Amino acid sequence: MKFIDEANIFVKAGNGGNGIVSFRREKYIPMGGPDGGDGGDGGSVYVIGSTDLNTLSDFRHTRRFVAQRGANGQGKNCTGAKGEDIVIEVPLGTVITTLDQGEQIADVASPDEPVLIARGGFHGLGNTRYKSSTNRAPRQCSKGSAGEQFDLKLELKVIADVGLLGMPNAGKSTFIRSVSAARPKVADYPFTTLHPNLGVVSVSKHRSFVVADIPGLIEGAADGVGLGIQFLKHLQRTRLLLHIVDVLPDASADSAVESAVKILRELERYDEALYRKPRWLILNKLDLVPADEREDLCAEITNGLDWQGPVYEISAISGQGTEHLCHDIMSYIESDETL
Repeated sequence: MKFIDEANIFVKAGNGGNGIVSFRREKYIPMGGPDGGDGGDGGSVYVIGSTDLNTLSDFRHTRRFVAQRGANGQGKNCTGAKGEDIVIEVPLGTVITTLDQGEQIADVASPDEPVLIARGGFHGLGNTRYKSSTNRAPRQCSKGSAGEQFDLKLELKVIADVGLLGMPNAGKSTFIRSVSAARPKVADYPFTTLHPNLGVVSVSKHRSFVVADIPGLIEGAADGVGLGIQFLKHLQRTRLLLHIVDVLPDASADSAVESAVKILRELERYDEALYRKPRWLILNKLDLVPADEREDLCAEITNGLDWQGPVYEISAISGQGTEHLCHDIMSYIESDETL
């Protein structure tokens, strides 16, 4: 299934039903008085998070959602039926904003909790409501109010504990294949990852975390170059970023440092808050480096970046160092009280 992470829809709540003017007409009961009933309230539109969905692809063809209007009132003080509500299922992590103003209406982060996004119209009043000691035969009623309507933008931001960051072909997809059951495409050319992938990493019984892999970033990404910038939003909910660096992109430590710096610049330009998230440096593809040169090469890269945070040396394809890294990630997430 194609990964769809944005969609525009139109929602309209039902109008309220109208009240009516009616008088009681029965044999042997003169001047029976008013008996016009109220209309019914219009149906509302709700969204609810579903764990069974992971894209917004259902909204490619269905873009209009209109709730039922309330029924009009009837004689004999009969109230009109309330309009049926509409409940729209969306993936967890969907942010809903108005298309014209960009105002956020809902952030669907929890399952099975309906969120009201368009309220149904209020019912109109029948003439019985206007009866008083001075107005015994009112001939007035009111119409139901209009339901709310909006053009909305749905934007999916996947919910993951850990996000992978790096250049194309840095080994992000290989890493997620190595530590989880996810099977993203892996090949010896850049941009094999075209959409985000999620993987669940099980460290031990009842201890696991979710990793998100997005397409690789390149220089100029913050200006729309490449694919990765379209999906950086999926890293905004994560607790921890893993910056995966190919230790030998062009057979030198300088090129590895240069590549890593480009990623950090694009990240900072895109979102300052995302740039300031906790970030670990992961030096990947150590299997390509002779054993007697690894220590010096890793030290040269770390010093070149002036890296102050945790550093891990791994080979995603062979699994070297990944188990230790995953245990440390799990411990970090369990101790993190910020989310």
